[in-house]
Amino acid sequence: MSTVLVVDDKEMMRDSVCSVLRRAGMTALAATNGAEALERVALQRPDAVVSDLKMPGMTGVELLAQVRKIDEELPVVLMTAFGSVQTAVEAMKLGAFDYLTKPFEGDELLICVKRAIQHAKLRRENAVLRAQGSQAEVEASGRIVTQGEAFGLDRLVGASPAMRSVKAQVQAVADSHGTVLIVGESGTGKEVVARAIHELSPRRTGPFLAVNCAALSETLLESELFGHEKGAFTGADKMRKGRFELAHGGTLLLDEVSEVSPAIQAKLLRVLQERAFERVGSSQTISIDVRVLATSNRDLPKAVAAGDFRQDLFFRLNVLPIHLPALCDKIEDVPVLAETFLGQIARREGRGRVRLEPAAVELLCGYEWPGNVRELQNVCERAVVLSASGSRHDDVVIRREMLEPWLAWQTKPVQRPAVVIEPAPRVEEPVAVAVGGPAVLEDGAITFAPGATTLDDMERNAIVRTLERYDGHRQKSADALGIGVRTLGIKLKKWKDERLVPEDL
Repeated sequence: MSTVLVVDDKEMMRDSVCSVLRRAGMTALAATNGAEALERVALQRPDAVVSDLKMPGMTGVELLAQVRKIDEELPVVLMTAFGSVQTAVEAMKLGAFDYLTKPFEGDELLICVKRAIQHAKLRRENAVLRAQGSQAEVEASGRIVTQGEAFGLDRLVGASPAMRSVKAQVQAVADSHGTVLIVGESGTGKEVVARAIHELSPRRTGPFLAVNCAALSETLLESELFGHEKGAFTGADKMRKGRFELAHGGTLLLDEVSEVSPAIQAKLLRVLQERAFERVGSSQTISIDVRVLATSNRDLPKAVAAGDFRQDLFFRLNVLPIHLPALCDKIEDVPVLAETFLGQIARREGRGRVRLEPAAVELLCGYEWPGNVRELQNVCERAVVLSASGSRHDDVVIRREMLEPWLAWQTKPVQRPAVVIEPAPRVEEPVAVAVGGPAVLEDGAITFAPGATTLDDMERNAIVRTLERYDGHRQKSADALGIGVRTLGIKLKKWKDERLVPEDL
């Protein structure tokens, strides 16, 4: 339903125009003068303005100039008496959409207003498309479809318990108007989840815009978010709307929101609290109706504790939190993700059917994937492009030996403890084994119980004893052993599944 603001100091004319618009199914707002009209434009954001040309205090031409400062794409139709036609024509040169000569018929009014609304709608859509294209859809963030395709729940690939939990959370928050904070490691698919939320929400017909907060300087980010007036700074040769304004009625994604400066954090807090802001270089407050989604790959509570992120902003963002698991925590989803990527890339490249041999699937499932879903997607694209043989439409089988070099060079060598095996003691006493990590135990050694004869047994024994020494603290234990805490977690999970270590470790 379109909203039209009618401005006229004469009550009879004002009510007559409003009645015609309402009978046509539009929402008609009324203002008796220019000052009241400007307040309604800023706060209620109508789709068009119909104003009398001659009014006390502020004329229709003066109102037009002020409206264009707030929103230069908002169409203004002027009503004028026959003797003022020349003035109305001059007003059109200044930016008015059209004019109506009194007296006019109701159908004439409706045709003019509908044309104005349709023209403004097309201009807004073009502005949104330009904003989307200017940033190349933010960053891939594990994107699994190409630009222009719909993002729904079916785009969240995977049936692991972790992925089923994410899908349930997405469905739960989609119908809400609350702010969503999506956290997870880089490459886990945070933007895909954000788009799914938008597509499932009542705002799906509105714009979806995104801003990569980590890619822009403070000055550029401020202008990108809030827009600027002509002459606000060097190079600002015209008024420009920001993403908040362009996303009105839709969704705005703040990608990597943890990277914004303290000054921008303060402005974001105000927008989230009041749903209003001012463009750079302007004192005119603009109200918006935008749902905000935010992503971060950092530990925001830790950033708050360190003073790098405002606590009040964190609470405003963390209304509906969603945590995305790392790919190594949902490794059972790797085969279906790989199959999805291979099919999409093969269709894009005009290739025949591409599939993985069982040994290749086993290799992919045994990899740690430090780059998460994005890394898996890159490996699949490399496999499709480099596996071409014969006709482009021939079926291709991706073999294990083809993938192994790509995964090996990306895997950091595990720094295991330097183990010194002493001759078997004649008495049943503990064996001392030196540890060569960046941090060592107080006595510089780990003791092994008798019977730990294989290297795997000694490694497991070393890790268990170190964890016991540090009361189960994984980071301190990993530092003492000279391995990464991620590697430590993977080993413990494997040993727990095999019931080789206690469950409480």
